[in-house]
Amino acid sequence: MHHRPLGTTGLLVSTLGLGTVKLGRTEGVKYPTPYDLPTDDEARALLALAADLGINLIDTAPAYGTSETRLGTLLPEFAGRFLLSTKVGEAFENGVSRFDFSPEHTRASIERSLQRLGRDALDIALVHADGNDLDIIQSQGTLDALADLRQSGKVRAIGFSPKTVAGARAALPVCDVLMLALNPRETEMLPVVREAHAAGVGVLVKKGLLSGHLDVLGKPKHDTDPPAAPPVDPVEACLGYLLAEPGVSSVIAGTINPEHLRQNAGAVARMLAR
Repeated sequence: MHHRPLGTTGLLVSTLGLGTVKLGRTEGVKYPTPYDLPTDDEARALLALAADLGINLIDTAPAYGTSETRLGTLLPEFAGRFLLSTKVGEAFENGVSRFDFSPEHTRASIERSLQRLGRDALDIALVHADGNDLDIIQSQGTLDALADLRQSGKVRAIGFSPKTVAGARAALPVCDVLMLALNPRETEMLPVVREAHAAGVGVLVKKGLLSGHLDVLGKPKHDTDPPAAPPVDPVEACLGYLLAEPGVSSVIAGTINPEHLRQNAGAVARMLAR
């Protein structure tokens, strides 16, 4: 697995990262097919496969249900193999998302994540924005609290996961990392990826494989558009589009299916070998 610098953080991340929503949450998700949470043995085997494939970045969040807690139980078996990215601002409890971007909650959230994950420090902490990006950045003090935690050594790199281009651009000057939605159907963040690269800010891509809805790649974006020719391999089409950008440090793809993980890693290897 090829690795790229995460901006100027000093971290080297695998070009494919493992997202862990499906490790801890089944409610309120937008994947095309339902799924059951994996058993501990299944999750352990998935992590072992990821490590064998050279994946060194795992992405989680309090909003991913029991994901952090389960990772904290399983990861001691893989000491030194993975970097961890988690988030602040959103929690998912009893089937409901709750948002709090205050400095007090931000600090408490990081301490809770450290305890759940069994770590003394987090590699990456991102703000899990709810769409009110500019208000969070300009008024809530969330990033200031994360900067203090970075200064204290509790976090190595801080960042923002926006929902708007304006929010992404506002976060750019005060972040080490951005997590941006980007794929061949959602291209609005592409200029920001290039701006981040020029500024030395790392970019993690979310929704790079369209959250599993790859069938839409053969459909027109608008009713008046002619049908598009479906790609021979939609996974390769997405990953090739993303990894052609030098500013994309890693594509975070969530799966609990070992074969899907192998396919994704193989597609990355083929794309980067061209």
